[in-house]
Amino acid sequence: MKTPQKVIMVSGAARGMGAAIAKKFYDEGWHVSLGMRKSETPAWATDTTRILIGYYDALDATTETAWVEKTISHFGHIDAIVANAGIGIWKNVIEISEGEMDDLLDVHIKSPRRLVSAAWQQLVASGSGRVVMIGSLSSKRVYDSDSGAYAVSKFATLALAHAIRHTGFEYGIRATVICPGFVKTDMVEGMMPGLHMTPAEEIARVAHFLVTSPNEVSISEIPVNCRAEESY
Repeated sequence: MKTPQKVIMVSGAARGMGAAIAKKFYDEGWHVSLGMRKSETPAWATDTTRILIGYYDALDATTETAWVEKTISHFGHIDAIVANAGIGIWKNVIEISEGEMDDLLDVHIKSPRRLVSAAWQQLVASGSGRVVMIGSLSSKRVYDSDSGAYAVSKFATLALAHAIRHTGFEYGIRATVICPGFVKTDMVEGMMPGLHMTPAEEIARVAHFLVTSPNEVSISEIPVNCRAEESY
């Protein structure tokens, strides 16, 4: 019997780390469902039979289930999810507005939880379902005042990954949060001019390692930095 092709969903796949992660899995032969707001097939996806574009907006609570259902309808099953979508709002916890704080929590916590929940039975059925959350070093420490509100939401991303790992462990589901520092993407490249940032392709390589590791290799957190800090 032919082994079913592995299927992964990657949110925020239009650019940056999400695009690099999606391309890595595509290059390794996976079927890839790309969650994005614009329906644009990447130039690198020459075999369109292995690519699906699903509409996904982390601020629209109806899109997670619809994207999961479209992925199942198209590919038949789901083996892994990379929850990569993110936003940056650089304000301290006093000055940030209620709406901005809600957006941070919606994108970094509520939407990925809904996404994993919608795909849960597929991940259980896989027997080796994988969830990779893209957190941040701000999931581990508060760098400064202006990154404070962002850090609050990313600390919660870390907790969400741990909660998923505990909930799914007996079913073979493994969940990990990757906590990168400065990654060379258009969102952060202008923030630290002259800094040799971690290439997005390296985060993709880490994600691939996590998703393809056996059930006996459970890794809860991976901090990744491009410079020396006190702890990371």
